[in-house]
This record gives sequence, C-alpha cells and structure tokens, in this order.
Amino acid sequence: MDVTTDDAPTARFDAFDASCPSRQLLDTIGNKWASLVIVALGVAGRMRYSELAGRIAGVSQKMLTQTVRSLERDGLLTRTVTPSVPVRVDYELTPLGLSLLETIRHLKEWAEAHMAEVDRAREEYDRKDT
Repeated sequence: MDVTTDDAPTARFDAFDASCPSRQLLDTIGNKWASLVIVALGVAGRMRYSELAGRIAGVSQKMLTQTVRSLERDGLLTRTVTPSVPVRVDYELTPLGLSLLETIRHLKEWAEAHMAEVDRAREEYDRKDT
C-alpha cells in the first residue's frame, strides 16, 4: 500500500498484494449471500430482516445475520431498529452500497444468462475426467 502526502492523502491499494486490505473487501462482496443481499436491497429498497430472509432462498438465519453485519461494518448498508412489538429491523443500502449495486447486479444477470453454457462446459469437463 502506497500513501502519497500531497494536499489530501490518497491510499493506493493493490489486491494482488497479499497484505492489501482490499482483499477482505473483495472476499465480502464476492460472497454469494452478500451479493444477493445487495441486489435484493437495490431492487426493493428498504427491507425488513424477515423480507430479506424470505427473498433469498436457502440462506440460514445465522448466515444472513453474519452477512448483514459484515455489510453494515463495511458501510454498504444501514440497519435501523424501530422499537415495537416485535422489534422491527430494516436494512437499506447506503450511497456506497448503491455505488456497488450495478456491478453486482450485472454479475448476477450474467450468471443467470450464461448458466446453461456453464452447465454444458462442466458436463464436458467432467466427462473428460472419467
């Protein structure tokens, strides 16, 4: 990591460097649950925890909780608790999270559009191994 000392300090990050902290961020946003949370919130806007859990099939309560905490820690979403019975917890993308939305949405759409081709490639590859 290289930091310049001009008027405003600017950090330079290189994810190819083993010690670069951007690797942790890439690990977070590259996680399938994080990507799906970001897209779900980007499409729906503010969502309750239960709505997120219902929208993302297969995610466990533990994994969804870990995911939203990680995204909140990284400043990609906000968590708002409304005192009520039961307590209401809402999540919403921050401006930083919204800046990432299009990139992740495109990856999701690419995966959906090309899954048949990937399946064929996998089958072809697996046939070579047998």
